[in-house]
Amino acid sequence: MDFIADSAARIRENIQQVMVGKTEVMNLVIAALLSEGHILLEDVPGTGKTTLAKSLAASLGCNFQRIQFTPDLLPSDVTGLNYFNQKSQDFEFRPGPIMSQIVLADEINRATPRTQSALLEAMQERQLTLEGVTHQLERPFLVMATQNPIELEGTFPLPEAQQDRFLIRLAVGYPSEEEENNLLRRFRKQDPLTTLEPVTDAGEIVQASEDVRDILVGDAVQDYIVKIIRTTRDHPELDLGASPRATLALYRISQAWAAIDGRDYVLPDDAKFLAPYVLTHRVVVSPQTLLRGRTAEQIVEGIVETVPVPVE
Repeated sequence: MDFIADSAARIRENIQQVMVGKTEVMNLVIAALLSEGHILLEDVPGTGKTTLAKSLAASLGCNFQRIQFTPDLLPSDVTGLNYFNQKSQDFEFRPGPIMSQIVLADEINRATPRTQSALLEAMQERQLTLEGVTHQLERPFLVMATQNPIELEGTFPLPEAQQDRFLIRLAVGYPSEEEENNLLRRFRKQDPLTTLEPVTDAGEIVQASEDVRDILVGDAVQDYIVKIIRTTRDHPELDLGASPRATLALYRISQAWAAIDGRDYVLPDDAKFLAPYVLTHRVVVSPQTLLRGRTAEQIVEGIVETVPVPVE
């Protein structure tokens, strides 16, 4: 798995020319990419969500589009539309920004539910169907969506079906004092993002994504993953547990995480570490539990600590 670890290291080091620190966040983003999943970046403004997405796109050498979600954005503004060409006297398809390989859905919760749902088929099936015609999306295909959890006025919360399409949910977080000083020095003269060069290409990423699926997941680790997921479904503080899609998501990203670390096998600690990133946005906390001040993050962390870790 040295090939995958080397590719991940090159991408991470390239992004770190722009982003200061945040090595763990970058590894999670790369793991999601190699798992062919999508990422929800949820954090307060100014922490580098958009910069991270643009840096990743610049490092991959793939087609990139940014969609600024607003209340008046229409589904056709995302997917594209069939229009009548006066010259050819026929209808032609004009692709929308979702037809790119790396898509930044900026402030996704500002669009109406109807527009948000335009992403569902693309995110799950990597295809787009318009007026009975199916358009396949080019691999790799990654949606990185950002949202601000603090400012709720004029926003539309993502429905459970939409959130379940995101492999992981991340918060970039504030930099440390040393990292913030380094940030000022790095951006003193110019934005390094403007000169960032690709360090890989689509073919290498697709090959790495296929190789990730060969990472060994032993029976004990597989059973551990299933038990974590099933515990969320019977938990008294949750109205809705994680779906079978979450089981597959935790399985896949555990394989990618092991590969990035240079291993050809998954450890129980991989699944234990990754479970909160995969599960917290997929479960629904009961109203009574919310009134007691308990959060999804606390509940999922408690579940992970409760389920016995295989020792063999």
